[in-house]
Amino acid sequence: MSQKNELKEIAKLFFKLGSIAFGGPAAHIAMMEDEVVKKRKWLTQEHFLDLVGATNLIPGPNSTEMTMHCGYERAGRKGLFVAGICFIFPAVVITSVLAWLYQTYGQLPEVAPFIYGIKPAVISIIIMAAFRLGKKALKNTELAILGIITLVANLLGVNEIIALFGCGFLGLGLYYFKQNTGALKSFIPLLLFQVTDPTKFGTFKIFLTFLKIGAILYGSGYVLFAFLDTELVANGWLTRQALIDAVAIGQLTPGPVLSTATFIGWQMNGIAGAIVATLGIFLPSFLFVLILHPLIPKMRRLKVIRAFLDAVNVAAVALIVAVCVEMARDTLTDWRTILIGAASLIIVFVFKKTNSAFIVLGGAMVGYLLTLI
Repeated sequence: MSQKNELKEIAKLFFKLGSIAFGGPAAHIAMMEDEVVKKRKWLTQEHFLDLVGATNLIPGPNSTEMTMHCGYERAGRKGLFVAGICFIFPAVVITSVLAWLYQTYGQLPEVAPFIYGIKPAVISIIIMAAFRLGKKALKNTELAILGIITLVANLLGVNEIIALFGCGFLGLGLYYFKQNTGALKSFIPLLLFQVTDPTKFGTFKIFLTFLKIGAILYGSGYVLFAFLDTELVANGWLTRQALIDAVAIGQLTPGPVLSTATFIGWQMNGIAGAIVATLGIFLPSFLFVLILHPLIPKMRRLKVIRAFLDAVNVAAVALIVAVCVEMARDTLTDWRTILIGAASLIIVFVFKKTNSAFIVLGGAMVGYLLTLI
């Protein structure tokens, strides 16, 4: 297949995922695994796991960066940019329309009945991905124990990044223990940069603010709201109600939750603010993946790094399971959501070739119909 056709294939796939990928990063990665590993076989399960683990080690939205890794794997650097842009684009357009409606009419459209059914359906997709990835990641008993420790630690409130790195370093410790050697090498964290805060913000200031957030944001995209509260609400640039409504936008739109930056940028400075906020929040991810992706196979060949990556991969699966547990706790609250969740789970495990898009859309429609009862 020529690169031109490969790029078209990448664009079509990630535009579709960007249009129907509800449920946050874990759900996005689950859908991606189904499409690029199981169906298209662009990369192996082990390499996909390595990319998930590596993505968790750098700042930025995990699922968006995974699209870039997959695109790079399929069609090089051009594939990276095509995949990332096509995944982000639908959410940015939908968010822009909602931002305009919000600014014009002061309220959001009523979509809660559809989201009601999507959330329990998405849980089943995440469970299937965790099951498939877990089979590949759990290479021995030690890794299984590390995964359980990471899962329990995260459910007890330990920050996901601390849990991830902690598991990685425990894996390193086990490796060195087996090798009867000391001297653990450390990983140097990325330096954080600061942007000075003038008393007034303009288009360039909005760009710099969101560029800063995109460059230092670790963990899931939901951590974004804590950054925005500190950067914008505390400085009086955005009302807390607008931020709360931005959280709602992140929940009801497909694709990366960081497209919320588009909504907030629009409230701050219209369409120009929306454009620069979007560019600022996502630009660091493109640069990080561009640098990191070629290094991952080389890292895997080094035994000490391989031990770290194996532990990180197990931790990544454990964190996906933890997200699933938390989602189930918050979502499966009545017989309707339990029914949708159970039916979706049966479909993904019994009818394994069912496209995840149909699971999401089916959940939305059934959820809407059940709310009418």
